[in-house]
Amino acid sequence: MIVIAARLSLANLFAPETRRVFWKVLGLTLLALAVLWFALRGVFNSFALPWLQGFMPSSSDWTGWLTLFLAVFAGIALALAMALLISPVTALIAGLFLDDVAEVVEKRDYPGDAPGTAMPIAAALKSSVRFLGVVVAGNIVALLLLFIPGVNLVAFFLVNGYLLGREFFEFAAMRFRSPDDARQFRVKHALTVFLAGLVIAAFLAIPLLNLLTPLFAAGMMVHLHKLISHKEASLRLRQA
Repeated sequence: MIVIAARLSLANLFAPETRRVFWKVLGLTLLALAVLWFALRGVFNSFALPWLQGFMPSSSDWTGWLTLFLAVFAGIALALAMALLISPVTALIAGLFLDDVAEVVEKRDYPGDAPGTAMPIAAALKSSVRFLGVVVAGNIVALLLLFIPGVNLVAFFLVNGYLLGREFFEFAAMRFRSPDDARQFRVKHALTVFLAGLVIAAFLAIPLLNLLTPLFAAGMMVHLHKLISHKEASLRLRQA
């Protein structure tokens, strides 16, 4: 089911019906990341850099080299920070546009099924902000584990696989279930959801392509929820 859901989601990424959502999500993601980049660079230049320069000798043959080292260090630190922020930023934006993606998927691939119910905007915002905090906390743990050789890459996939799988699946499920029912349904199929989350984490790890994570993850989890629901409905019919 996971492979089928991933394949269908990739097909939906390039479907004509998805283009409007595609440009909206991509544009907002790039805008958010650009704002974060300039904000982080401004904080570094205004506070961190002057503080570090205060420890440098006023006149030394090493001053130029130390300044160059600080510039290189700042660039690497900012790039690392942006890499870690891609996950929560894409998750936040996905929370706002999941219903748009879900509607396209449902109309295109499940025309015979009853359509889902969109989350109220207030509930979507609350859920997205809550998830943003969870993902940021998870990635802080992953960042701390970067200093442990052999664990850092595994930590990235495990943390993001669990968090992204859990939240995107519940988003998709809540179009057809109450929040409590969606959570219980996710727990019931926890292993499948986690493995699907690892696929999303792998997608997230691909440079440039990871900007499409909201569309891919939302579409994949809508498909996965549909496939699991159809399978359970078929089993109930056979048992009746």
